[in-house]
Amino acid sequence: MPGSSSSADAAARRLEIASLPDWLRRPIGKASELSTVQKIIKQRQIHTICEEGRCPNRAECYAKGTATFLLMGPTCTRACGFCQVDKGHAPMPLDPQEPQKVAESVQLLGLRYVVLTSVARDDLPDAGAGWFVQTMQAIQALNPTTQIEVLTPDFWSGSASQQQQRIQAVVEAQPACFNHNIETVARLQGVVRRGAKYERSLAVLRCVKACNAATATKSGLMLGHGETEAEIIQTLQDLRTAQCDRLTLGQYMRPSLAHLPVQKYWTPAEFDRLGAIARQMGFSHVRSGPLVRSSYHAGEV
Repeated sequence: MPGSSSSADAAARRLEIASLPDWLRRPIGKASELSTVQKIIKQRQIHTICEEGRCPNRAECYAKGTATFLLMGPTCTRACGFCQVDKGHAPMPLDPQEPQKVAESVQLLGLRYVVLTSVARDDLPDAGAGWFVQTMQAIQALNPTTQIEVLTPDFWSGSASQQQQRIQAVVEAQPACFNHNIETVARLQGVVRRGAKYERSLAVLRCVKACNAATATKSGLMLGHGETEAEIIQTLQDLRTAQCDRLTLGQYMRPSLAHLPVQKYWTPAEFDRLGAIARQMGFSHVRSGPLVRSSYHAGEV
């Protein structure tokens, strides 16, 4: 029957959500707490990863008047198996006003610390690095005391030397922190991060430190794809070898039935133990918990 498949999918999705562990449930937030940020971003036709990625913390962050801006449109040129962001068709042209729109939004929200991220844009000549720089400069011009954290893709499209030049350009724009997520352990990269590579991501973090050793670096993993604790610890060791300073560990939550299924829900106690291990390894700042995401409480460092 027409529609029976979609109805079955919706029922399966509701059942999956209903079976979530208690520690992954949180209130959606009051409409009054969400409206200010949503109104500003909709008026300016800009995007946030809070909405595009359906972040479970967006109510809390919006209530505090914070958001992570998603640059270069909502459509990604890659097809990671875990990510809710739109993909599978041509991305939209860059909006030449976007850097200024984001800067004005930061000013209106009174943000002292802002996070800029983006979809992967392998279609652009510089993979989008220059757009990060332009947006940072626009924010700095209007908001000279606001600190900026960048959460970038790997800027890979061409060669290692081109990648390094792109990373250097972003570092020279003086972000307070340069974040690039490795997302999962080495064994699962091909399944989880289609188009990305484990060693390439480590190279991003190493390159940032080579450009400016004083720039704080950060990375994160989403747990629940079938990784073992030993594999997680090895990944943390690899990140420390790449001089990564800060770390986030969170639980992967399946956005839809079209995405990779969750293999395990790690408990709060397990996250606490992994966080303690990370601190012992020398990470200067660690956020480890089921609902932790890359930008969660980023400005508290």
